[in-house]
Amino acid sequence: MFVNTKDNSIKKNNDYFVENNNIILQPIIGARRWDNIFWAIITLAAGSGFFLTGLSSYMKKTILFFIAPSDLSFIPQGVLMLFYGALAIFISVFLWFTIAFDIGSGYNKFDKLNDSIKILRLGFPGKNRFINLEYKINEIKCIQVSIKQGINPKHEIYLCTKNNNRIPLTQIAQPMPIAILESEASKLARFLGVSIEDIKS
Repeated sequence: MFVNTKDNSIKKNNDYFVENNNIILQPIIGARRWDNIFWAIITLAAGSGFFLTGLSSYMKKTILFFIAPSDLSFIPQGVLMLFYGALAIFISVFLWFTIAFDIGSGYNKFDKLNDSIKILRLGFPGKNRFINLEYKINEIKCIQVSIKQGINPKHEIYLCTKNNNRIPLTQIAQPMPIAILESEASKLARFLGVSIEDIKS
């Protein structure tokens, strides 16, 4: 985590960290979440099971005690097991990689005293590991709330600049309730002295 929430000058107010009503500091949770860890474990376990089952059918040896080599023929069942197992293991490794490096974590900092806004996120290792965006408060046009319902709902808050850039402020996780999303967006819009726009679909 980038922010030191133990700093006595920072007082917690709901999900915000406010100092003398002039600074808002929002910690953002990245990939290091329990739901990601859960799915990484499940995907690794399932992928390993499929892969070892396929390998067992190829070697004609019992690798998993509950699968006998004679139960499966290598072509086509064993080949498919190896393929899907390898794919699941690859996905699991990718998930563990994002969890280990906490991809997407960071903070949003709004500072009236210095007339500045700083958006910091962790990316993948390399020269772009730290994604750092900085703006002046007077460059901001509005706060935008985007609500998309359906199978893959998205409830997001955007910072919209006067040159039409849209910077997402919410963390990548389960969508927060609409009432809370709109309340947080309204607080931020009042703090920055800008309007708020709703986009619903």
